[in-house]
Amino acid sequence: MNLNKNYFELKESYLFSTIAKKVNEFTLKNPDKKIIRLGIGDVTLPLCKAVIDAMHKAVDEMSVQTTFRGYGPEQGYEFLKHAVKNYYAEKSVALEDDEIFISDGAKSDLGNILDLFDKNNTVLVPDPVYPVYVDTNVMDGRKIVYINANEENNFLPLPDNSINADIIYICSPNNPTGAVYAKEGLKSWVDYALRNNAIILFDAAYEAFITAEELPRSIYQIDGAKNCAIEFCSFSKTAGFTGTRCGYTVVPKNLGKLNKMWLRRQTTKFNGVPYIVQRGAEAVFSKEGRKEIQENLSYYRENAKIIASTLNECGIKFFGGEFSPYIWLKCPNCMSSWEFFDYLLSNIQVVGTPGEGFGKNGEGFFRLTSFGSKENTQEAMRRLKNLISGS
Repeated sequence: MNLNKNYFELKESYLFSTIAKKVNEFTLKNPDKKIIRLGIGDVTLPLCKAVIDAMHKAVDEMSVQTTFRGYGPEQGYEFLKHAVKNYYAEKSVALEDDEIFISDGAKSDLGNILDLFDKNNTVLVPDPVYPVYVDTNVMDGRKIVYINANEENNFLPLPDNSINADIIYICSPNNPTGAVYAKEGLKSWVDYALRNNAIILFDAAYEAFITAEELPRSIYQIDGAKNCAIEFCSFSKTAGFTGTRCGYTVVPKNLGKLNKMWLRRQTTKFNGVPYIVQRGAEAVFSKEGRKEIQENLSYYRENAKIIASTLNECGIKFFGGEFSPYIWLKCPNCMSSWEFFDYLLSNIQVVGTPGEGFGKNGEGFFRLTSFGSKENTQEAMRRLKNLISGS
């Protein structure tokens, strides 16, 4: 028996464990002080009524022999795939049912999709980056190259023709920076992928936060993308499914063998998302579900506005927030990411995420999230304003 030695090449996942350790140590010394957490990327509002009603109905169906469901199709029930297909049609994107694969979330599929690709492929990721993109490829032993996302390019890097890559990761709106590509930017990546016979793995987990008509919410809104891109999306941030687990991946037939390979992979290694959960996901696209979900999204958008307004008042430069739940701020007074973390924790008991944890270009930056309660967001920003102003 031999171990997969690539796991020994993984960097220690110290970011959130270090945050937890620092917060716990502070709490033990200061039990009377209320800590406000604006670092976690988890939602806080409950599932909407339309989703809960649909899931309750599905539970009742499971108690009756004539409507009971056992094993379902590994690639998802037709009713949910139809709903996703109609959702894409509203974006002027035509999909077929067998190009849509229902999953337990974008994170899982972003890692599992690598089963389809040879270990000798070169992977291109932006820095800073969602750690899953890097770690899953390290586990497989692939070569990883980085492209700089930084203040100069507004954290929206464009292709470098001197780099030859086979697999390209793009996340828009981006985690952690909140940056969103315009059509021209995504078109340049599609053209690059087509020239290099490369595949784009497009993470659209936060697409529901985009409200501007001119900004693409799917890579398939870009000409040629169906010939070079796989898209991953999730109900987690759109509809609060972080604990319920449901998402979908689109593998166009234009990609040749990849569509059938992914079907083969899923039918072999995955038993599908529970029927009850898929009925809840279907309700996300209903008239009532959309209305209720937009109310939740508006709540988080308002939190982002509160944070952005405060940072503007304090003269702190930031990115994101307008079309993203994440605000990526530049640490004031040339503080490092961890120095700013300690500064906020010790002085105003507000917790965010140090940018260094997302890559070397994250050093000197800090991520705040709008997924907290409005009351906590307002209180955290009041504390920050008083701290920066010295009052």
